[in-house]
Amino acid sequence: MMTHPHPKKTATSLRQMITMSLIAASFATPASAHILGGPMGGFGSGFEHPLLGADHFLAMLAVGLWGAQMGGRSVWTLPATFPLIMCVGGVIGMLFNIPDAVISGGISLSLIALGGAIAARWKAPEYASLTIIALFALFHGYPHGKMAPNATDPAAYTVGFVVATGMIHILGIAIGYGLGRLYNGLVVRALGGMIVLAGVYYLVTGQM
Repeated sequence: MMTHPHPKKTATSLRQMITMSLIAASFATPASAHILGGPMGGFGSGFEHPLLGADHFLAMLAVGLWGAQMGGRSVWTLPATFPLIMCVGGVIGMLFNIPDAVISGGISLSLIALGGAIAARWKAPEYASLTIIALFALFHGYPHGKMAPNATDPAAYTVGFVVATGMIHILGIAIGYGLGRLYNGLVVRALGGMIVLAGVYYLVTGQM
């Protein structure tokens, strides 16, 4: 007779896997957040950048987690707004020079703010959540606006980055829905707390 894994054991394994992944991402080497090995190409380079940069990955994951946690329209409005405004931030990066400390500080604060909202289970009004998402999307988009012109195919690089961003948002939504009811939402809130710790780490060290 075929046996099926116990639901509680499956949930525990999933929690452990996600927790270990977030811990590893939180303490990844700072250089991996913005620097890719080898010459920058097109779509592939843009696609892998958010996956290799722990700061961007955690922020994009947090957007999906927060949207799933709040439910309703937020499930799609938050993930739709982030990449759209991130492109605006990319254009700003192409046209203007902003001190690195300002951008890295904004990215660190995005992890603290988004993770904190998840940890607190904040059901923010739509205007507030979208304003927060849009603000931090500008910070995350700026570095890629600086990098895109150096790619062999800037347009393909940008498309790859946006596609990867959307996939990470979807992953966050899936995790939020999958783990949202466990222990009355405490698992997802704990993930938010870990994202906060990653943001504090980046803010204190000043490295990404």
